[in-house]
Amino acid sequence: MSASPVFEMTGVSKAFPFFTLNDVSLRLAPGQIMGLVGPNGAGKSTTIRLLMGLLTADAGEVRLLGQAMPREQAAAKADVGFVSDDMRLFPHATLAWHMDFTAAIYPGWDAAYAARLLKRFGLRAEQPVKGLSTGEHGKALLLLALARRPRLLVLDEPTSGMDPVARHELLTEFMDVLRDEDRAILFSSHNTLDVERISDRLAFIDRGHVVAASDTADFLERWRRVQLRLPPGQALAALPEVVHCERDGGLATLTVNGFSEAWLARLNAPAQAVQRMSLEEIFVATVMHSRNVQEGLTA
Repeated sequence: MSASPVFEMTGVSKAFPFFTLNDVSLRLAPGQIMGLVGPNGAGKSTTIRLLMGLLTADAGEVRLLGQAMPREQAAAKADVGFVSDDMRLFPHATLAWHMDFTAAIYPGWDAAYAARLLKRFGLRAEQPVKGLSTGEHGKALLLLALARRPRLLVLDEPTSGMDPVARHELLTEFMDVLRDEDRAILFSSHNTLDVERISDRLAFIDRGHVVAASDTADFLERWRRVQLRLPPGQALAALPEVVHCERDGGLATLTVNGFSEAWLARLNAPAQAVQRMSLEEIFVATVMHSRNVQEGLTA
């Protein structure tokens, strides 16, 4: 029997004057990390705020740790750690004060783990928050969330503004958290390198729509760039898996969603090269194809 999801969004929509989130359906199982990837303004933060009960959906259903949101958010959020890049700690208080404050509210606070994170992140408990760098401030927020040992971590652009070393430290810690198979992470970012490194599942969001959602390995296996040379006057076989084609004389470069050796055999010309695509290339191809479909620019 499969475990109950840590969260489930079904047909969720939310309209604003100049933006609408449309029919979002997402589900995350315990022990998984989902990367929510999209351009700035795509709807990532709106999706997360709906999940956290900070907004009320116009349509659809949101359940967080089995609780209906936002009606039962107090019960659900007791076991959720939430970090957003626009969150700020009290500037004149020390990190130790914030740790004591958080420990007094949440009985699951793990003081030994918090001390280990302090050392791992290179933070000092006695330092006032106003003296922290952008990266250190982000690490402090994550320490306060992680040391509560929540069942779900919801992270909205948590590595924004951090240098590569700080990002590496945080991503390593995320993976360590999942040694406990009952815990999960929803990780929102526009940095596909970060997402590819740690995510089990991916959801691509653009212009308020989830344009694709699947296992990370499935995305990387299905997408290829295929080059082939066509004889003069020969048209390319019409195959639905081809989402984009560039022609340069007799040379055709295909972007393929649904690649397999069997698919390759259906081409009416021999392939000269087959290349794997990076997650960033897959994301861009998915978003551009979705936009073209919406605008009626593809067949």
